[in-house]
Amino acid sequence: MSKTEIDRVTAEFFGAFDNRDGKVPDVGRIRRLVIPGGVIVATGPHFAVYTVDEFIEPRQRLLTDGRLAEFSEWETSERTEIAGDVASRFGEYRKAGILDGEPFEGGGTKAIQFVRTPDGWRITAFSWYDQP
Repeated sequence: MSKTEIDRVTAEFFGAFDNRDGKVPDVGRIRRLVIPGGVIVATGPHFAVYTVDEFIEPRQRLLTDGRLAEFSEWETSERTEIAGDVASRFGEYRKAGILDGEPFEGGGTKAIQFVRTPDGWRITAFSWYDQP
């Protein structure tokens, strides 16, 4: 059951950013998926470390103000290791949408750390690398 629940949490995380077909993205659900104090890290030339709220606010705005439309991202492959109440997932992903009127596609890698809490598996940290 553990891997199935981690798969579900991961899919729910990716789905939080979906605004295709007029869907209102639910980026705020990340507060439920990530433990309080969780850490989010963007790598690459624009390295940044975020709290959950620092991560959510600009993405919610971008996904609802009309600049980023028909957006979704999805996992294309993953490796998950579970040891007791901790787990680590390393996965490739793709994304696509229309940014400022221009279609785009991309992808990269996400590393996600999980812990089993009394409420089920939750994310403690995640980081990502977008391929150039």
